[in-house]
Amino acid sequence: MPTIDLSLWDYLSQASMVVKSVMLLLLLASILSWSVILQRGFFLRRMRKMLGQFEEKFWSGHDLGKLYTELRPDTDEDEGLANIFHAGFREFIRLHKQVGNKPAIIMEGVQRAMRIAYAKQHQSLEKHLDFLATLGSTSPYIGLFGTVWGIMTSFQALSASQQTATIAMVAPGISEALIATALGLFVAIPAVIFYNRYAGQIQRLLHQYDTFQEEFSNILYRQIHGNNHAP
Repeated sequence: MPTIDLSLWDYLSQASMVVKSVMLLLLLASILSWSVILQRGFFLRRMRKMLGQFEEKFWSGHDLGKLYTELRPDTDEDEGLANIFHAGFREFIRLHKQVGNKPAIIMEGVQRAMRIAYAKQHQSLEKHLDFLATLGSTSPYIGLFGTVWGIMTSFQALSASQQTATIAMVAPGISEALIATALGLFVAIPAVIFYNRYAGQIQRLLHQYDTFQEEFSNILYRQIHGNNHAP
């Protein structure tokens, strides 16, 4: 095993500056990729937990006015579904005081406010995912560039040599060049896997947000018709 490690290190140390630069770039990309993967993983898990907690409160018969006053928009507790609810109910109260019992005007304003909050939450959920998508699609090509350059350099050195070409002379250069392709795949595969995984989780969260907006709109619409006083 020590011989293998030493041989690998020899390949890296003997590589050309271009190949070394490609390897360093891919190494930095891998570190950034895993940082994003871990950060997004913890974030989405927290958002799913907050979604469950808010839905439990909302559907437990909790008074909507009391639930609204308990939420604080300046804290992380008012993220996700809670933020959409807060924006919609705030607009509901404001319009009810301004225009009175006019369901069409009130519901149009409520739905517009929730759509804006939904768009902000959508943007927050998908933050940094484009970075993973970019790494997943470009890293193999960056590694391939390093491989092509390394093989080209090896054959140029071989053509300038006065000795008879043998596999022993070509193999080290090709081996060190192929390491760049391996590093490119090492960066790309996790990025693609977690991008697809997180994209699926985000779509499920957004679907639940959409469903809640429809149900909440129906609740407010019935409240307008059933009550002639402001909430």
